Amino acid sequence: MADLNVLAFAGSLRAGSYNRALVRAAQALAPAGMTITIFDLAEVPLYNGDVEAAGDPPGVARFKDAIRAADGVLIATPEYNHGVPGVTKNAIDWASRPPRQAVLDGKPVAIMGASPGITGTARGQSQLRQAFEFTNSYAMPQPELLVFRAHEKFDAEGRLTDEATAKFLTAFLEAFAVWIPRFR
Repeated sequence: MADLNVLAFAGSLRAGSYNRALVRAAQALAPAGMTITIFDLAEVPLYNGDVEAAGDPPGVARFKDAIRAADGVLIATPEYNHGVPGVTKNAIDWASRPPRQAVLDGKPVAIMGASPGITGTARGQSQLRQAFEFTNSYAMPQPELLVFRAHEKFDAEGRLTDEATAKFLTAFLEAFAVWIPRFR
């Protein structure tokens, strides 16, 4: 396998977020040849067309540069009120600009998520896949990674402790390593 550089981010700003913990676990479990770099969305302000017209803010410019340099993008999204949370959607909104020239155009992406709920982040992930139709991004269809009852799978320090979830995350990352080169 050729070296793959993957940019990962969690669609949560909370320090103790299960999705931040899931991204760190992915970084630790990345298959040989895959390097995962984590971007903190705290640098990315709310999307505003007036701000964009004046030029991307520094955090947005860094985010877009990181996506541009990556072979693929790994997203860990929470689910709030049966949908994509604002932090995740805001990041995608910035990365989708300008239309037809966005850094997400033609970019392979993988979506995962962790939630205390029993359905994981299924609805949020489904909505996010719809956004990637507009950005012309290639969302990996299978396997899906829906970490449900996340409070039972991570310890107080945010370390993944559930062996079955770690095995599935490893398989998910291996599938992403096969998915990415299809679009080079």
